[in-house]
Amino acid sequence: MANFVLVHGAWHGGWCWQRVTAALQQQGHRVLAVTLTGLGERAHLLSPAITLDTHIDDVISAIEVEELHDVVLAVHSYAGMIGTAVADRLGKHLKHLVYVDAVIPKPGESWSSTQSAATQQQRLSAAQASTRFSFPPPDPEVFGLKDADHAWVKRRQTPHPGNTYQAPLSFDVQRVAAIPRTFVNCTQPALATIEPSRQRAKDAKFWDGAWLPNSKIVEIKTGHDPMISEPAALTKILLDCA
Repeated sequence: MANFVLVHGAWHGGWCWQRVTAALQQQGHRVLAVTLTGLGERAHLLSPAITLDTHIDDVISAIEVEELHDVVLAVHSYAGMIGTAVADRLGKHLKHLVYVDAVIPKPGESWSSTQSAATQQQRLSAAQASTRFSFPPPDPEVFGLKDADHAWVKRRQTPHPGNTYQAPLSFDVQRVAAIPRTFVNCTQPALATIEPSRQRAKDAKFWDGAWLPNSKIVEIKTGHDPMISEPAALTKILLDCA
């Protein structure tokens, strides 16, 4: 039996992993799909007090309270920031870190650092105009979702806490690089905001040369939400990492 911890990206919740969770559990594995504070079924907690550290603590606390070891930690999109932090602070509990079309930061960067000035301005303006300093979800069509999947995600997405956006993350590259890592590259359609991380995942100079050793790239020809659009393919990748 393997231990899987699954962490959703912006605007989502633990609900987005339902198909992958069911597939892993059917094979006898232990699965914990964390919902971050202020999102999903915890949207009632949304407030300006939520920061990147809040979400990091959500995941660390879940792993510690459940007393999980040899964890395959899968982090989606924005949660690449969180997975990097957990690997730095709680690496002894991890077996493999899977960046699912996720942000791969450099030390000192924020989630917003690799995004265009226009995207940053749009999100910050939306947060400032909201009552709880948050920015609204995009149409799920940008994730390549259609029909029933599109409708399912659209009615479940919730605004994302704005004070997670520009918070810098400090971490030790060597500690994170010591953990085996997989980058899941979702290519059809490829979400533009993840492009810098796609390039980093194959850059021999990234993290001063520490990234490529002990890491690999796996491609899925689907959109940004593979846990919804290609759950079987993503499940296989996670099992291979276990």
